[in-house]
Amino acid sequence: MFPYHDENETQRTPVVTMTLIALNVAAFVLIQGAGAAEPLAASVCNLGLIPAELMATVPPGAEFPMDKTLVCVTDPGRQPLNLFTSMFMHGGWMHLLGNMWFLWLFGNNIEDSTTRPRFLAFYLLSGLAAALAQVMANPDSIVPMVGASGAISGVMGAYLVLFPRVRVFTMVPLGFYATSVALPAWAMLIYWMVLQLVSQAASSLTAQQGGVAYWAHIGGFVAGVVLIKVFERRDRVNAHLSHHWHPRREGWR
Repeated sequence: MFPYHDENETQRTPVVTMTLIALNVAAFVLIQGAGAAEPLAASVCNLGLIPAELMATVPPGAEFPMDKTLVCVTDPGRQPLNLFTSMFMHGGWMHLLGNMWFLWLFGNNIEDSTTRPRFLAFYLLSGLAAALAQVMANPDSIVPMVGASGAISGVMGAYLVLFPRVRVFTMVPLGFYATSVALPAWAMLIYWMVLQLVSQAASSLTAQQGGVAYWAHIGGFVAGVVLIKVFERRDRVNAHLSHHWHPRREGWR
């Protein structure tokens, strides 16, 4: 399936969403060597989030094999900055493109429903919550965690809260042909979760070498559901209330 359009028309250019996509692509090309083995492994090791390193549950110098010839070694210190740098690293082209397409498809509407600074804060906080959820679930893990998936889980959670009935138009292949069907937003969330598993399995780094953590998706999704009511534009909230609240006028003279 290939989701390509939803029923929500944006009211302004999604500058933050486009900037986030550009930063992720630039990081993959310039820092991760566009998926070449050595720079990809080095970036995941050095800029990915290692729960055991953050929680100091392993001593510096603990080794984790990235492939047959490359080993990731934990550094001294907790490396808290990696909570954020890990959001912009990916395990391969499929991992990157899947994440960025869903960020574009759903992030523009969430940015439209907040302000641009609020959306940036919402995105980063969702990614941070996702990372911390995975760390708390497995604090002894020395497997590097990378990807924008946690932050995008927050975007998906927010989308379901704000637009639960909106349909997403999706191309579904039928042999040599394809047909367009309209699916509810919750179906897209399930599809995106499945896509994450597939992209991780097909990425240059296997599940044993690094990748996306399951608890990160849950943590990011819950954060998005909770945070969107804080970051939603006040004029949207007021418009929603005025639309649904009607005083009884019987007996008014």
